[in-house]
Amino acid sequence: MSVVVDAHQHFWDPADADYPWMTDEVAPIRRPYMPWDLRPLLAEAGVDYTVVVQARSDLEETRELLRLAAGTDFVAGVVGWVDLTRPDLGDVLAELKQGEGGDKLVGVRHQVHDEPDERWLVRDDVLRGLRSVRDAGLAYDLLVRARELPAALAAARAVDDLRLVIDHLAKPPIRSGESTEWADRLAPFADLGHVSCKISGMVTEADWRAWRPEQLAPYVERAWEWFGDRRCLFGSDWPVCLLAASYQEVIGACQSALGEISDPARARVFGANAVEFYRLGVS
Repeated sequence: MSVVVDAHQHFWDPADADYPWMTDEVAPIRRPYMPWDLRPLLAEAGVDYTVVVQARSDLEETRELLRLAAGTDFVAGVVGWVDLTRPDLGDVLAELKQGEGGDKLVGVRHQVHDEPDERWLVRDDVLRGLRSVRDAGLAYDLLVRARELPAALAAARAVDDLRLVIDHLAKPPIRSGESTEWADRLAPFADLGHVSCKISGMVTEADWRAWRPEQLAPYVERAWEWFGDRRCLFGSDWPVCLLAASYQEVIGACQSALGEISDPARARVFGANAVEFYRLGVS
């Protein structure tokens, strides 16, 4: 059996820190979620390892996640947050890598879709930060919607030796079904071999209370067309996904949306691609 990796999940405790995105709309998940909550779900689903991803723009959260990862055998990697605009970012990343759990730091992410400036990713100071991420041997997660995709494309072309992954298929408009802009702006990434895509976060882009697996298939099919079996990664987006579905249901929905692909291709999506992309030290 191939190694199975959930390439996108979170831990948090709203009692200890502020998460601005945790509005009343997401009240059901406004509670602590920790490794001991996820462990039995992984065992039930046959998932071997995970990549935990930042959920707030705070360097202290990155340190906390690295400390958690150091004591959690199933966490193979951490995608943390750092201020990309800091002139001393290289020093910050070096300090993180040398600290507790630093060997599990595999990437960086920022909530780009919350920035007022849709061209934020191509600011000179941000591009300098992306090059620092590259120089540190790390990957970068692109958290964007259709609005930010043109800037993301320009940034990807400007730093073409940085491993990039688009989170949640760039959050397609599943509820409205008006996908032309999303598709037109995501399709050009197909030509960029250093850019991958996470099949994740889709159940909460649909109608949380009435979504159906078949609603997701057209978007996954397009991602498959653009990125193929070598550049698609599965992620649960747990515990955000719990707004709409259980952990097992999310895995099942992804399996269903992928359709009749080969067993080797499925193994890559559900593990091998994440191991290669994030350079996880697992086998």
